[in-house]
Amino acid sequence: MALPKEKPQGLDSPLTAKIIKYGARAQVRAFRLTNGRVGSKWRIGAGFRKPVPTLLLNHVGRKSGRTFTTPLLYLEDGGDLVIVASQGGLPKNPQWYPNLMAQPDVTVELRGEGVRTVRARTADPRERAELWPRLVALYADFATYAAWTDREIPVVVLEPR
Repeated sequence: MALPKEKPQGLDSPLTAKIIKYGARAQVRAFRLTNGRVGSKWRIGAGFRKPVPTLLLNHVGRKSGRTFTTPLLYLEDGGDLVIVASQGGLPKNPQWYPNLMAQPDVTVELRGEGVRTVRARTADPRERAELWPRLVALYADFATYAAWTDREIPVVVLEPR
């Protein structure tokens, strides 16, 4: 189930954004209803044959002040968790990324662990260069998403607090 090499037409359409939004809501609901038995593994695209662990990121809207929950793939790096603001290769960073930069003290939900308090920061260039190949090894579609967009996809480190 490989993704197309070329950026799909309509990737940045409002319909795509709605599909992502409602798909994420359904995943959050399933994750919470089953304590992570459902929704804690990403099995789409490169994750079909090699499922990728998923966490729930609880963050606060920088404008609204409301709490939002976003399911994200993650890589464990020692005691840190690493997430990627890829948004499927869309031209803009996902909403959660500027929210984290504005209010970096957040919580994540992990299967088998429950809630963990973390502090978010964008990986510096050296750190990103070290983490990016590991992230692509975890989920090969990150490389495809990077090819579909002109922006540098942010890599975010979630450090325990």
